[in-house]
Amino acid sequence: MRLEFTLNDAPVQADADPDMPLLWLLRDAFGLTSVKFGCGVGACGACTVHLDGGAVRACTVLAGDCRGRRITTLEGLGGEASLHPVQQAWIDVQVPQCGYCQPGMIMAAAALLTETPRPTEAEVDAAMTNLCRCGTYPRVRRAIARVATESEG
Repeated sequence: MRLEFTLNDAPVQADADPDMPLLWLLRDAFGLTSVKFGCGVGACGACTVHLDGGAVRACTVLAGDCRGRRITTLEGLGGEASLHPVQQAWIDVQVPQCGYCQPGMIMAAAALLTETPRPTEAEVDAAMTNLCRCGTYPRVRRAIARVATESEG
């Protein structure tokens, strides 16, 4: 089936099974490797992307449900010339260790901060359910706090 949607601010088309998880469509059809396979059941968050601005787990979203919608991956969040504030905070705070989960973490944090520019600790806890085997959670919190503080001024 022909699927048409907006991917990283560009209109795209793909011939794909509408029952394919969005994760595999993004990786296989579009070569977007920031969308990681972790668990396949939406528990770990390694595949987090934005669907119409909200954070979703791409392994649980069907490709057919994305027709006419807007999808953003880490590749579309910012670039070397103009990093997204969350990407810059991740660098400044040195969040990653192994880095595998970090694209999903960044996407979840960016969605949180768009919706709630100055989140409380409880709001961060509720939004940041991505898993990190390296345990970088304290640095993730510092990076989110940095962006929230910078948005105040």
